Amino acid sequence: MREHRFSVALPEQWGEGIVSFAAGSELDLDVRLESVHEGILVSGTADAEYTGVCGRCLTDIAEPVEVEFQELFAYPGEEETDFEVQDDHVDLETLVREAAVLSLPFQPVCQPDCPGLDPTTGERLTEGTRAKEDAPIDPRWGALRQIADQGSAAESRDPENTEES
Repeated sequence: MREHRFSVALPEQWGEGIVSFAAGSELDLDVRLESVHEGILVSGTADAEYTGVCGRCLTDIAEPVEVEFQELFAYPGEEETDFEVQDDHVDLETLVREAAVLSLPFQPVCQPDCPGLDPTTGERLTEGTRAKEDAPIDPRWGALRQIADQGSAAESRDPENTEES
């Protein structure tokens, strides 16, 4: 068994969504290699930072991510396997890339309760702006709005009449 810790700079961008691992960013690996009867069992973790934009408000985000992986690199033989030992070496790039890219969030957000963008102005909403603005009312509900307005006007006049009696 052997254990290795090392960092590598990514030669190219990993991931194609709204967040990805940028080319040149550091990837820290902690790898354990074990010799087993069928081949070499590789397990470990990869630490990196993804960058991109929030899926709701489009602000820039950068978050750390830790990925665990484990795979058996089989000795070359009769059976076809996904990963094989090549000249007493194992190539970790494909294994780590797949694990890291699959760990990226599908819809990343800058904060769990991000309010997003205002649909009419396109500006970023905050807690204060979300509460003070009323949603536009569908014109088909206009008749009910008039009835509600008449009812509230009648209620405001009723207390005046009861006080005078």
